[in-house]
Amino acid sequence: MSYTVGIDVGGTFTDFYCAHEGGGFHTAKTPTTHYDLSVGFMRGMGLLAKGLKLKLPEFLSGLSSVRYSTTVGTNALIERTGPKLGLITTAGFEDTIFIGRGRSWADGLGWQQGRDLARIEKPVPLISPDMVVGVRERIDYAGKIIAPLSREEVLEKLQALVDRGAQGFVVSLLWSFVNPEHEQFIKQVIEEEYPEDYLGSMPVILSSEISPKAGEYTRTMTAVVNAYIHGLMADELNKLGNELRDGGYKKPLTLVHNTGGTKKASRTRAVLTHNAGPVAGLHGAAALGGLSADGNIVFTDMGGTSFDIGLIEGGAIKAHDFIPVIDRWRTNIPAIEVKSIGAGGGSIAWINATLGDTLEVGPQSAGSMPGPACYDKGGKEPTVTDADLVLGLYNAENYLGGEMLLDIDLAKKAINEKIAQPLGIPVEEAAWRIRRMIDARMGQEVFNEVALKGHDPRTFVLYACGGAGGAHAVGFAPFIGVSKIVVPLQSSVFGAFGASTMAIKEVWERSRSLKLFNWSEQAYLSDLASFNDLVSELVDLATRDLKLEGFNERDMAFQLELDMRYGSQYNMTRVTAPKLRLDNADDVKALCDAFTARYAEVYSPEATFPAGGINVESFFLTASVAQNPFALPAETLAAAEPDASAKTETRPVYWDPADGFVATPIYDARRLKPGNRLAGPAVIESPDTTHVVAPGWTFHIDAWRNGVLERSA
Repeated sequence: MSYTVGIDVGGTFTDFYCAHEGGGFHTAKTPTTHYDLSVGFMRGMGLLAKGLKLKLPEFLSGLSSVRYSTTVGTNALIERTGPKLGLITTAGFEDTIFIGRGRSWADGLGWQQGRDLARIEKPVPLISPDMVVGVRERIDYAGKIIAPLSREEVLEKLQALVDRGAQGFVVSLLWSFVNPEHEQFIKQVIEEEYPEDYLGSMPVILSSEISPKAGEYTRTMTAVVNAYIHGLMADELNKLGNELRDGGYKKPLTLVHNTGGTKKASRTRAVLTHNAGPVAGLHGAAALGGLSADGNIVFTDMGGTSFDIGLIEGGAIKAHDFIPVIDRWRTNIPAIEVKSIGAGGGSIAWINATLGDTLEVGPQSAGSMPGPACYDKGGKEPTVTDADLVLGLYNAENYLGGEMLLDIDLAKKAINEKIAQPLGIPVEEAAWRIRRMIDARMGQEVFNEVALKGHDPRTFVLYACGGAGGAHAVGFAPFIGVSKIVVPLQSSVFGAFGASTMAIKEVWERSRSLKLFNWSEQAYLSDLASFNDLVSELVDLATRDLKLEGFNERDMAFQLELDMRYGSQYNMTRVTAPKLRLDNADDVKALCDAFTARYAEVYSPEATFPAGGINVESFFLTASVAQNPFALPAETLAAAEPDASAKTETRPVYWDPADGFVATPIYDARRLKPGNRLAGPAVIESPDTTHVVAPGWTFHIDAWRNGVLERSA
């Protein structure tokens, strides 16, 4: 039998989802081993093999693909463990990355830190000022060479950077995204001086190859971030690939991209792996939503460290982050927008003395080591997981299916010493306040994410994923206004599950400003070649790249998206083009109409103003390879009344300070069948997650064994 494996490396756990050729699946979770990710990786692969009753070499040799989303690059940025880089730019623009943008001092900070203006500091640059040199050259906006490069000057500046200890180079020149000739010349000089067969050879990253788009600062920072994490990722992924091959795996390692697809590790740019896990989860939610006809979905994933939020509108992923922040740096990669905040099971509760001894939860996290106090691994700080345990929502003897025992006394001690005593309240009420605080914060973030994009949150279905999603969904759903929650069967490993549903796909991009509708002449674009030639160039690049990966051209599909705006507007709106190329005036008009319709959908029909001119600023060509459509077999629904054996015990659960502990039925999720229904209050335990059904909610299992919660009052 053939298997595919999706892997999602999180801050606390590494998740594994193995899909069988016949439609079944196995899952595994292992603590993330930050000191060496391959340790947790191979441990998880061993658990999958054990679950299938196979020896590890037998399991690995039967894999058809391994799709991996990683945090190696992000960790390198946070910990500043990357190499010493040199930046070569146009003379006179050496300070671009240090000046930044108007608000770059707050990029990547949480809302609390961003408001603390008295203490806020700009991040330490990834490249120090002494490692930046300028060369005299100039290319204009149309790509014409105004001032040619001098080879002697390039050699002189290159030698200066090498003498200062450069271990790699970033080249970012003005207007290189229109004409990359000068950047390519500098790369040629470097490679001639330090060829690959020398020990002194060094990687060279060109901004025109990494980010061929307008925006001097963001284009340069995209190349810098890519160069900074390139070497570390290459080493880590080579190690993983070698261990897989030594174990019997015969296919290439495939990486998940934040653009919404997967690609071979050997042909992946490092910067495209940032935030890949949440993007994979969003794709998984879209795949499941397609089975049950849930068109508008709020995807959430509550893990141990972070809480991710993404939107699916009408069954499609439409939201893109135009200048995503990676750590503290603005970039302009074409990433799918998934917002992450510091809220998870490991979020630490603390007393903020500067705000009058108020309770705060997060964004700091206990992570996987030492973890929450109840893990008994040395953690002393109270966390959300500790609070849930004290409230009776978790079973200390049956956490992760009994594979991990929790210590409720340590949880009570941490909450009592750090929260209950300072506030002068009982420990159970302190735990309830911690849970209420984190739920309110997550609910407000979700509401903002939906409402500020012009949607009514009440028309959406909430997909609650992640190991802690099922336990907290009924807590944060009321803040959003949704009346239906879906907790997928695969929720605890949903990023890994989502990776297994993703196609081979990548995005090729170019900046090019074209006036589709000229406001001064009130006329549509007549020079169709200016549009079509650029599209053809992107198609050729995509075709070449996918052919090098071994795919046939007949299996490739292309979709064109455009960043468009009215006249002199600053903000862009992403639009899917009706056709790949423009054949006549009617096609131009149809594209303008598509922009107007999308703009009206986002900002309301009253905000549209076609007479003000319609411009295209950037082209995004998505190339994908055909694959078998995603499918999960639906099961026959059983009677509404669950079997008596499904109820395992009755346990005191603290739902509200007014009621205190209430005797609550506990169910084993494995003994519930599709069609079974329950009324809250209830707690449903499975080996990898816990479903909490609060009073006023009902719970049932659907045909795909997802848990569905609906308001009963």
